[in-house]
Amino acid sequence: MSYADFLARKALTVAPVGFEPTDYTANLFQFQRDIVALACKLGRFCVWADCGMGKTPMQLEWASQICRQTGGRVLVLAPLAVSHQTVREAAKFGIEGVEFASHPSDTDARIVVTNYQKLSHFSPADFVGIVLDESSILKAMDGKTRSAILDAFRHTPYRLACSATPAPNDYMELGNHAEFVGVMTREEMLSMFFVHDGGDTSQWRLKGHAKSKFWEWVCTWAVTIRKPSDLGYDDATFQLPPLDMVDHVVHTPLEAITDEHGQHGLFPTQALTLGDQRAVQRSSLELRVAEAVALANQPGQWIVWCHLNDESAALTAGIDGAVEVTGSDSDDHKTRAMLDFQEGRTRVLVSKSSICGFGMNFQNCHQVVFVGLSHSYESFYQAIRRCWRFGQNRPVQAHVVYDWAEGAVVENLRRKELESTDMAVRMVEIMKAQTMEQLKQVQRQVAAYVETETAGDGWLAYQGDCVEGVRRLDDNSIHYSIFSPPFASLYTYSNSDRDMGNCKTDDEFDTHFRFLIKELHRVIMPGRLVSFHCMNLPRLKQRDGVIGIRDFRGDLIRAFEAEGFIFHSEVCIWKDPVTAMQRTKAIGLLHKQVVKDSALSRQGIPDYLVTMRKRGENPEAVAGKLADFAGEHGPTMTTDDTRNSINIWQRYASPVWMDINPSDTLQFRSARDNDDERHICPLQLDVIRRGIQLWTNPGDLVLSPFMGIGSEGYVSLELDRRFVGFELKPSYYDVAVKNLAAALKQRDQMTMFAEAEA
Repeated sequence: MSYADFLARKALTVAPVGFEPTDYTANLFQFQRDIVALACKLGRFCVWADCGMGKTPMQLEWASQICRQTGGRVLVLAPLAVSHQTVREAAKFGIEGVEFASHPSDTDARIVVTNYQKLSHFSPADFVGIVLDESSILKAMDGKTRSAILDAFRHTPYRLACSATPAPNDYMELGNHAEFVGVMTREEMLSMFFVHDGGDTSQWRLKGHAKSKFWEWVCTWAVTIRKPSDLGYDDATFQLPPLDMVDHVVHTPLEAITDEHGQHGLFPTQALTLGDQRAVQRSSLELRVAEAVALANQPGQWIVWCHLNDESAALTAGIDGAVEVTGSDSDDHKTRAMLDFQEGRTRVLVSKSSICGFGMNFQNCHQVVFVGLSHSYESFYQAIRRCWRFGQNRPVQAHVVYDWAEGAVVENLRRKELESTDMAVRMVEIMKAQTMEQLKQVQRQVAAYVETETAGDGWLAYQGDCVEGVRRLDDNSIHYSIFSPPFASLYTYSNSDRDMGNCKTDDEFDTHFRFLIKELHRVIMPGRLVSFHCMNLPRLKQRDGVIGIRDFRGDLIRAFEAEGFIFHSEVCIWKDPVTAMQRTKAIGLLHKQVVKDSALSRQGIPDYLVTMRKRGENPEAVAGKLADFAGEHGPTMTTDDTRNSINIWQRYASPVWMDINPSDTLQFRSARDNDDERHICPLQLDVIRRGIQLWTNPGDLVLSPFMGIGSEGYVSLELDRRFVGFELKPSYYDVAVKNLAAALKQRDQMTMFAEAEA
């Protein structure tokens, strides 16, 4: 395979695995048909449509199309009450062969609907397609359950996820959906498109180069729509009625607020901590319930959302005709209670949003009361949208009852509402153009590939693809190469497919890197050396299925050997495990893990400088005089100081370099783009010096295919060697050129000073 063919295959795409749908069975609006057609064509897709936009008929039509096309069966996973509602919706839209089942033996229907809790009863191998209804609940599940769902259907050919709130407050929550449809794991998404601020904020945000590319990528496997006109369709039948939010503030005396131990707290303004908020909710329960009872005892149907079990019991006792649904109730009771309310046989439904607040259609009701609040905006939004949704023909009143000391919770919900609305609008706006074109082009658009070069006295820097750049070098023209390659999808520096850090899998990285190794073997002189800086890489449960270590160092050595190099030597570069623990928060390095279960504890992961040798006789012997010493210890020596030379060689010959200063790097902050990541791993200058001092002569040509901000070139010029380097990222290249020019200027100044001294 040629390098050009590899880059074409590497382009970040969602390969269509589906088909063109044929006759539609459901009576769908045009925008719904178009979305179904796109989902069928791609095979694995996400539909993020606001409440009332018809996610249920769309997913049922998609499932029906899959069944007809393949002859197989489709499993629909949904919250309990929603699963029964889905079956009723299927009958309403004329989609046949849809049945609810708690166990495989319950039905042989082609489309089986069950609730998430029953997943373990079914074998994924029995189905060619899977639908996750209300898929946003994945993030609310514990990690074990979420992983079980993702793992169970990892190989299912057709997958569809539907939600109104895929990322209510944070774009990175889209990672669960990306992993479900099989385009990328959450960790890979974070590495490719996001950067962690660290410090006090500990926030993930989109990298500068990814602010548009991320959404272009999302458009290849998802569609988002809040109303039909978002995609150019008619809104005539999709008009929301007015929503009236009414605050009811009760005032619990300070002296009446006690914690769970009966101790009085001090709340001069508002309760800020979760413990204080719980104390306020318990102490104000009677007042809040009384206010809600007075509201819900007015005529008409009401939904009363609560937060505490005691609230639920007191509300049910005080409201005429109220039916309570709790988490401990049987599935039959929950289903019957919600159906009875939906069909008007029950006047008041009392429950928690976590139980009845997702997926149900309650347009029969237009009066809602919130008696207890949490910080989850998604739960609050979903609960309101049970009534306030397309198809509701009356204004909706939502009464929010809270104690004055809970104002912080209310303000937090309002802040999240603004953030969520802004995010939803932005998602629609960014994705609109490509979605309206029905994603005819699913290939990710990348910035135009540009090459440039800058030369100085004894150095040449190229901006561009290092594989294609090294190809232009003459055979056997390089005396030595030293560099730090990308660490195999650990971090992504750019959106370019030419970026070796921009790889979806380890295998893809290995293939990409081998193109470079082949060229390095051609340009290195016989008998001369290539040194690369690397470390072994952590394996993650979410990405790799296990917690452990990948032998990345060994993989690179074997890749070089496969192209004809000889494993020459290696040195371990010591790193402080405390610093590594503080920076990475790796479980294996934490003292609490040793206390909890030391079987998962481990040592820190060191850096290595691995050196490979090209076969053949070296035509130009390296003098090996070690004329300079730049370590932390020992004086600068002269060429005839044999004793010092031996001492320094003993340091260099050590299999572990303990004296490398981790801060001995070029200044790198200036290499940071606006809103982008800084260069996270500049190679220490003393590591480079030792390699160049040991294995080159003055005047030799040193190569770095991953020049970064120019560290290898800086040292090469400092030591009177020549240098050629390649860098793909423009911001790093610009800084590298400045650093190379600065190194040359500094060297010339030192030479003039030495001559003046003489």
